[in-house]
Amino acid sequence: MILYNYLAVGALAFALILLSRSHRAMNAFTVLHSLAYLALGAFALASGTHGFEAGNSYFYLDRLSLYEALVAALLFCFASVYSNGYVESLMEARELNRKNLKIFYMAFSLLLTTTTLAFFSDSLALFWIFAELTTVFSAVLVAILSARENIDAALKYIFIASGAMLFAFIGLIFLFKLSGEVPGCGGGTLNWTVLMANAGSLSPKMLTASFVFIFIGFAAKSGIVPFHTWLPDAHSKAPSAVSAILSGVLLNVGTYGILRMYALVRQTEAGPLVSGFLIAFGLLTVAVAVLNMLRQKNMKMLIAFSSVEHMGIILLGIGAGSPLALFWTLYYVLAHSLTKASLFFSAGILHRQYESNLAGDMRDVLQLQPLAGWGFIVGSVAIVGLPPFPIFSAKLSILLEAARLPYGGILVFAVLVFLVLASAAFARFLLEAFTRRSSGSVSNGLSEEPLQPYHVRLGMKVPIAVMLCLVLVLGVYCPPFLEKLLNGIVQELGYI
Repeated sequence: MILYNYLAVGALAFALILLSRSHRAMNAFTVLHSLAYLALGAFALASGTHGFEAGNSYFYLDRLSLYEALVAALLFCFASVYSNGYVESLMEARELNRKNLKIFYMAFSLLLTTTTLAFFSDSLALFWIFAELTTVFSAVLVAILSARENIDAALKYIFIASGAMLFAFIGLIFLFKLSGEVPGCGGGTLNWTVLMANAGSLSPKMLTASFVFIFIGFAAKSGIVPFHTWLPDAHSKAPSAVSAILSGVLLNVGTYGILRMYALVRQTEAGPLVSGFLIAFGLLTVAVAVLNMLRQKNMKMLIAFSSVEHMGIILLGIGAGSPLALFWTLYYVLAHSLTKASLFFSAGILHRQYESNLAGDMRDVLQLQPLAGWGFIVGSVAIVGLPPFPIFSAKLSILLEAARLPYGGILVFAVLVFLVLASAAFARFLLEAFTRRSSGSVSNGLSEEPLQPYHVRLGMKVPIAVMLCLVLVLGVYCPPFLEKLLNGIVQELGYI
């Protein structure tokens, strides 16, 4: 019945938003939608609910799907609270008109529902459909401001992500045909649970070919190089509340699909080959992302390329293939989602203050916007992986596991070099943007006018403070329930 409850809550939230006339009512229903999904996920996890739902073989709840759904609901909840003040500021600046307001919240609600259903899909075909729907709804949110650059970014996102997903569709056809040759698959299936139960009987060569095609689609969805070119534009041009969702939740949909497929391939002789394939793409992704970060003076572009970098690290963690590597990769997913969302929230406040994302246009940051300024500084320290933040321990553990692989020493050395450069990119931006002060000098007979602090609503401040506190706590303490959950996922995926 859990799935029916999810569907009922999603339908009710959408209907209430559709019937609402005020911004506050729409925002309230969006917050309640995400809180209800959080409560349902927590209840399902606490009660041990798992297995097939609704009497069919299409939706399956296990610890991994519930974990991803809970992370998504948590991020949507923070983004909904943040949107209350942020969307009002967009309307005051006439960047978002009231005609598009309802579309914004409807798309937001549908995106939460379809993302959750994607995680709960046992059928890979159904997962493919819901993943495509998340692309459509998130593209609407990117283009919601109706500016030409936003529309261009949304179209680029749709064409690249959906075009790549066609390759994934071909891979699913291969997989269905391959499974038809196995007696336990009933003439052909795309149900992950059935495939996992019969993985040892699948042809390793054909399964590898299927994986490569499927990987192209899911890699584009998660911003893996060379399929990442949509990501910097979409994440930087979207409203900051949307950017946080794109980076903290939507990228996880792609890596979730890759992890599910790798868990299947890992049960066959093709495991080592595919592991090397994932590690190669992970290293390439980190390298390209970091080299682009070094030349960025645009705040949101810098954060966007950082997302690409972290998807590369997650891919390395999946490719490492050990139980410990998977545990810390899952921990990394949570840490990255919270930290990256807080960075985008801080960036949204700074953009409202300076009406620009460029470092050269910012001055007196810590005086004008102390919370956003310090939030961005702390978030930058956390996202580059310095202690005591959780990305440090997760990243260190993943690299230690990667060092055990053939040529692991060279791999770890290369990754460490790029991580140092990524830290330098954030440090360079912070020094350039946060140390500049108003000179008060006279140029061409005109004095530099002092900036007035932009009034930041409480709803925009609270998520930043709470998320950074959560990140700090996760850096020094892993709650027992979370450790138990992640160990359960490692076991369910066949790593133990």
